[in-house]
Amino acid sequence: MIRYPTVPVCKILMLKSRPMSISVIVGLGNPGAQYAATRHNVGHWLLDQLAADAKVSLGAEKKVLGEVAQASIGGHAVRLLKPSTYMNESGQSVRRMLDFYKLEPEQLLVLHDELDLPPGTVRLKRGGGHGGHNGLRDIISHCGSDFMRLRIGIGHPGDKSMVTHFVLKPPGSAERQLIEAALPAAHRAIETLLRDGPEKAMHFLHTDREP
Repeated sequence: MIRYPTVPVCKILMLKSRPMSISVIVGLGNPGAQYAATRHNVGHWLLDQLAADAKVSLGAEKKVLGEVAQASIGGHAVRLLKPSTYMNESGQSVRRMLDFYKLEPEQLLVLHDELDLPPGTVRLKRGGGHGGHNGLRDIISHCGSDFMRLRIGIGHPGDKSMVTHFVLKPPGSAERQLIEAALPAAHRAIETLLRDGPEKAMHFLHTDREP
């Protein structure tokens, strides 16, 4: 009788519970020059910076309803996705991307604007609700909620009725300076996430960084 080596049950459970590595980074925003400078497009701003620093260009891919590039960030190969849909239909592009490359939602990192954080603050989280963000709402409806989000603070207008107008307008010069100054830290957090995992990336942002 042949005896095969066995793997301890505890080791199997550890392997199963180990999170998948990030394979796709999505920058949320609205298409078109009229929206490029608006608060709602800060996800695009950071994605463009990632592409530029990696010396790659985003190119249109009809099969995923977006612009795509393959990049090396911190020595890790990832795909960048900028949906060509409007914000409230972002989930269609993300779902197509995951299906085409046979990936799971937990291999996804979404870059988006965050009303509940002041300008210049960047935070990282996994899962949760959409918090009223229409891009996240549509991604969750198509892919579920178990994905990483990098939240880039844009501040809040102070009244819920003003939110739509607020996010579709460019930030003031002082606010824009704070947001742009935070993007290098966001980039470094993404490198840390890819290299060392979410706990160290969160520690870097949540403990060591202030706006």
